[in-house]
Amino acid sequence: MKFGKTDHPETVDFTMPEDAPETKEILNKYVNSDCPLEVYVGCAKWNKTDLKGFYPKGTKDELTYYSRQFNAIEMNATFYKMPDRLQVEKWRDKTPEGFKFFPKVTNTVTHYRRLVDVRELLEAFSDEICHFEDRLGMAFMQLHENVTPSEFDKLKKVLTEFPKGIPLGIEVRNERWFSEKEIFDKYCRLLEELGMSNIIVDTAGRRDMVHMRLTSPEAFVRYVGANHVSDKSRLDDWVKRIAIWQKEGLQKLYFFVHQNIEVESPLLASYFIEQLNKQLGLSLQVPSKQEETIQKTLFG
Repeated sequence: MKFGKTDHPETVDFTMPEDAPETKEILNKYVNSDCPLEVYVGCAKWNKTDLKGFYPKGTKDELTYYSRQFNAIEMNATFYKMPDRLQVEKWRDKTPEGFKFFPKVTNTVTHYRRLVDVRELLEAFSDEICHFEDRLGMAFMQLHENVTPSEFDKLKKVLTEFPKGIPLGIEVRNERWFSEKEIFDKYCRLLEELGMSNIIVDTAGRRDMVHMRLTSPEAFVRYVGANHVSDKSRLDDWVKRIAIWQKEGLQKLYFFVHQNIEVESPLLASYFIEQLNKQLGLSLQVPSKQEETIQKTLFG
C-alpha cells in the first residue's frame, strides 16, 4: 500500500489521537447490549506472490489455506474488476463458516466516473457480492484523493441511493475532509444517519486520517505498517483503544493489516490477534507460525 507511505518513519509522531467526543456518544447507545464483541482481523490480499513464506510448501489453494488462518480478508480484487456471481460463489465456497469478505467498490464508480451516474453500477456490484451470502462482512468505498468536500452533495446522493441491505464503510482521502471541522462534522453526521462506518486509516504519511471518530458501533480500521520498530507498539496502542471501545459499547471490529513489504503483513496481524486475545479475553484463532526464516525478517 503506497498511499501515505513515508521513507522516514522515524520522524513521524505515531501518538494515537484522543477519541472524538461523538465516538463515545455513538458507542454508549449500545453499551448495555448483551451481544459480545465480534472481531475480524486479516490482511489485504492472499496471493502467494506477495505473502512469500506465509504458505507451507505444497499449498495448492491460497484462499483455502488463508481462510483457515484468518477470519477475514480486505478484498481489493473487486476494486480492479467488477465481480461476477460465479467468481463470488467460487471464493465463498472455498472458505469455512465464520469467514468474512470485505469487498472494495469497483474503481469505475469511485475513480473513473467519480460518483457520477453510478447507481446502476452500484446495484450491479451489490447484486454480485450478495452471493457471498453469510460470508459477506462489509463492502467499502474508497474515494480518490482528489475528491474534495466541494463534491459533498454528489457523495450524499450516491450514499443515500446505495442498495439497502449491504453494509458499507467509507474512506475519504482528500486532506480538506479532515482539516475543516465543519465539513468533517457534516460528513460524519451523514454517515451516522445512514448507519455507515467511517473508515480509519492508520498510515505514517497521513496522520490526519487517524480521525478516531466512529459513526456506527462498528469500527473499520485499515492499518499500514511502516516497516519500522514502531509497528508493534502502534498495534499495542490499538489494542488499548479497542479495549476502551469495547467497554463503551463497540459491537464489531474490522481490522486489516497492510505493510509496504507485504510478506510481513501476516506476522503483524498474528501479533495483533495474540494481543487482542490477551488483553480483551478473546479466543480468536492465532495463525500458524510461518517459516522461521521469514519470522526473522520482521524489522530486520
